[in-house]
Amino acid sequence: MSAFRIYLRVVSEALQPEEISMKLGAEPDESTSIGSRRRPQSPPQSHATWIRRVSTTGGDARPEDMEPVVLGWGADLAVALGRLVDSGEAAVTLEIVQEIRDLDDPQQKGIFLGANLLSWIAAAKASLDIDQYVYHECGDEPDAAIP
Repeated sequence: MSAFRIYLRVVSEALQPEEISMKLGAEPDESTSIGSRRRPQSPPQSHATWIRRVSTTGGDARPEDMEPVVLGWGADLAVALGRLVDSGEAAVTLEIVQEIRDLDDPQQKGIFLGANLLSWIAAAKASLDIDQYVYHECGDEPDAAIP
């Protein structure tokens, strides 16, 4: 399992996911509608989300391995996302989630983003959100040298 997950998220308080898809000329992998509920007792969603995940065939993909997937979505999608942001109807974010479970594994450390991906993000007028989680043993065992 990869230490990294990447996805594109569009959030709108004005447009439903179907309208976002029409404006972008692309379909999401996942979406939620304005007014939908996560659970019956939850309040209705005040915004819609449109999510496209970056997936690769390798189980231990790093951001630089996933970069061609985003670039493969094309410049037209990036420009359409930028127009959507400019219209004020939505916010766009490229999300990178990093989970470090083995502090000694160099594959789980560091994030490299190439110039072409940064240009795509800029054309999409997207924010970049990097969430990092480190899971490790804290060594809470008492020190044996202290009587």
